[in-house]
Amino acid sequence: MSDDNHGHTLAAWTASILIMVAFLVGTIGVVLAQPMIFWIGVALLPVAGIAGKLLALMGFGAQKS
Repeated sequence: MSDDNHGHTLAAWTASILIMVAFLVGTIGVVLAQPMIFWIGVALLPVAGIAGKLLALMGFGAQKS
């Protein structure tokens, strides 16, 4: 267990930051009562997952033991 990095990888950070941005955009859309902005935030969520997975597949994720 000495090599436990708890997701400190480029893939994890990228996905986490994009998810936070997506929720921020969605929240702004709700507060401003702008459905289009809300749905843009919702649309960013799968982008975050895809970006994280692609980076992990490219070798920027945690290595499997």
